This record gives sequence, structure tokens and C-alpha cells, in this order.
Amino acid sequence: MKALTLNGYDGLASLRFAEVAAPEPGRGDVLVQVRAASVNPVDCKITRGYAGTARPLPHVLGCDCSGVVVRVGGAVTTFEPGDEVYGVADAARWGTHAEFVAMPAATTARTPAGLSDTEAGSLPIAALSAYAGLVTTGKLARGERVLIHAGAGGVGSIAVQLAKWLGATVAATAGTGNLEFVRALGADVVIDYTRTDFSTAIKDCDLVFDLIGGDVRYKSFAVLKPGGRIVHISVPPMTQQPPRSDVQVTAAPVKYDTELLDRISELVRSQAIRSTVSAVYPFADAPKAYEHVMSGHARGKVVLDLGARG
Repeated sequence: MKALTLNGYDGLASLRFAEVAAPEPGRGDVLVQVRAASVNPVDCKITRGYAGTARPLPHVLGCDCSGVVVRVGGAVTTFEPGDEVYGVADAARWGTHAEFVAMPAATTARTPAGLSDTEAGSLPIAALSAYAGLVTTGKLARGERVLIHAGAGGVGSIAVQLAKWLGATVAATAGTGNLEFVRALGADVVIDYTRTDFSTAIKDCDLVFDLIGGDVRYKSFAVLKPGGRIVHISVPPMTQQPPRSDVQVTAAPVKYDTELLDRISELVRSQAIRSTVSAVYPFADAPKAYEHVMSGHARGKVVLDLGARG
């Protein structure tokens, strides 16, 4: 099969297309013919050594995808060949940036009806991350006020919609060109971070969902009411000492499993959330898709087309 492989840790220069053996599904796996796959920020970070450099090279990148089941492992009873699915690959193997991927059946779900392949392929990592941040860890409740950083990004754009569905008052930060986009997602207040200091523009928040880290997290303490909380996912820590002791700062572990994906599917079916795919690249142009994501200015999700339908 054709795959995009990582051959070092020099960013884009380390990416190469190669013909490699198609994976063999284990007993608990489904072998999926990939139709569409996200390019997530974590994929780009890994090309520069994020999460270590001990993995065997060449390594096939890609965390999530949509596609069709072509084979199932001996212990799999929940799927059969021909099922249209979406889901998350095993972090120890990954490999959705390829024509086929062997994924655990336990992190795979049936594609929500009515979604195109590109929409479905864009959802798993982003939607499960937003769910982890706001629901599982953030415990966002109806009537609370939340500030979501990077509201136009892949996770942030889902988080804005999810927070509104939960009944919160939603503020979000975004760049000048994305203000109307984030408002259209349902944000009550959108702060242009290029022109306005968010830490003085809003106050009395119950929760900050931090998708940037560093100085942004430090400044986020100022917008929280007493006893407020900050939840973050895979972002750089702040280097300063916390300016307040009454704020709870928690990392949100993202869980990948069929039950949670089915919850995401229900949110999609009820129109509580929708996917925003800002750019679709042919698989042959995958390095350009990586470059797009590395720019840090992608709206919603960037997706690779490996034979998407709909």
C-alpha cells in the first residue's frame, strides 16, 4: 500500500511517500480501507520529535480516519466487512495516513448517517478532545461561563458548539479573520486576540478550556471567578508560578473508545455539533496539508482525501 512515512525528526523534510506492506489486523482489530484522514497538530509535532524519538522508523503517521472495513480480527464480533466506520488508531501504531490501517475495534464506531467521508474523518480526535475537556474533566454545567481558547481550530470549533449545547455562556478567542466564523458556531463573545487582551476583556468565568498553554494559561487566571478551573490538553505548560491558589488546573486525558464515539455520533445526529473542514488535500499532496496545519492558522480541520465519497 501507499503510505506517508516519517523518516526522521526534521519536520516536513522527514516525510516521504513509500510502498509498504499493508498491516495485518490483530484479533481485536479491524482492517480499514482509509477514505479520509485528519492531519492533526499532534502529527505535525511528532515530525519534530514531540513525544520522543524512540519509535522505529520509518513510521506511518496519522491518528484518526473514516473508511470501510475490509477484514476483521478473529475476536471481533461488532463489525464486518463493508461497514462504514470512523475512529482512532492505536497510538503505539497509528498509521491512518496510508491506504489501509489496522485499528482496534474498541476505538472504532459506525460512521454517523448523512456525514461525508471527509466530515467523518475529521471528527474523532477533535470531538473526543473537546468532550474530554468540557464534559469528562471540565464538568461544564448549564448556566456556567466558559472561555475557550483557539475557538476556530479543530478542537476549539467543536468545543464552542458543545459548550452551547451544554447550556453555557461561551466566550472564545480567535484571530481577526475567524471572528464571524466562531460567532456562527454559537459563541456569545468572541475576542480578537490580535487586537484585544482577553484577560481584560472578560471576567467571572467558571472554566477556561486552554488549547494554547504557556503565557495564555497564565493570563487566563485573571478571567476566572474565585474557585474557577482551567482544563488543558497537550499544550506547553506555563513557566511562571500560578498567580492564584484558588484555581484548579487539570490536564484532560482524552479517552478513545466506541461508546464515546457513539456519543459523538448522537451529538452529530441531533445537530448539536458539526464538523468544519476548511481544506481537503489529495493524498498525493499530504505534505502541503501538513504545512497548512503547521502554519497554526487552520480553521477547523484539514483532511486528506484517499478516495472519499459524499
